[in-house]
Amino acid sequence: MIELFSFEFIRNALIASLLVSIASGIVGTLVVVNRLSFIAGGVAHAAYGGLGLAAFLGWSPMAGTIPFSLASSLLIGFISRNQKERADTIIGVVWAAGMAIGIILIDITPGYFTDLMSYLFGSIMAVSGNSLLWMAVLDICVIALISFFFKEILAMSYDPEFASLRGIPVRFFYYMILCMVALTVVLLIKAVGLILVIALFTIPASIAELFTNNLQRMMIWSVLLGCVFTTGGILAAYFLDLTAGATIIMFACCAYGISYSVKKVLYRKRNRGLTPQPPLRAR
Repeated sequence: MIELFSFEFIRNALIASLLVSIASGIVGTLVVVNRLSFIAGGVAHAAYGGLGLAAFLGWSPMAGTIPFSLASSLLIGFISRNQKERADTIIGVVWAAGMAIGIILIDITPGYFTDLMSYLFGSIMAVSGNSLLWMAVLDICVIALISFFFKEILAMSYDPEFASLRGIPVRFFYYMILCMVALTVVLLIKAVGLILVIALFTIPASIAELFTNNLQRMMIWSVLLGCVFTTGGILAAYFLDLTAGATIIMFACCAYGISYSVKKVLYRKRNRGLTPQPPLRAR
């Protein structure tokens, strides 16, 4: 087992799992608490348009993906707030259009042969030192923003109307969360892939939400669970010769299923004694 850590790619993958878990755990908690999972999925898939735009213009992937993803997040956020009746439909259109634009732009770019599947599934076992640096910068920025605005984010996450009455700019923080989602997706998508980013946004935070409604504890538990899922998935994938991303996701999904079942059992046991019993009939 100790020999395993002599391989640089394993060390980098485990460091990446920690860095990915911090950003996705914190931002994912905000996504789950504010019921933004579908919106986050739309933003994540729209990032493909930025990849195609960067390839077409001859830019680095990040130079095209960051502005495109930020613009998509603001557009999706505006639609979800102002067209609530048809928000799901319109977000689905933006979701599909972003991916289609990206693929078409890459198709018409001469001499571009990068496999788009690498952005869909990622390759955490081949993460570079430069990617680790960007992940660390992302974690620092996310922690700093959340620490500075924690009280305001807490208020708008649980009662936006009351927060607005208190003078908190709810709309600003709503868009700020979406921009954090966009930047997190962009900086993690190459390393871990689009599917794993969405899974790490939602599954650890959803498990944490089953057992606590305290925002700070949810974030901490989401980060810890993310570390467990990614580290466990990487090690299992290595020893069983499986794809790391898919193994991590299955590990997380199984954990959610078990946690949900345990929560249901505990809830029934706790409320069994509170259920009124029908009166006994006289014999």
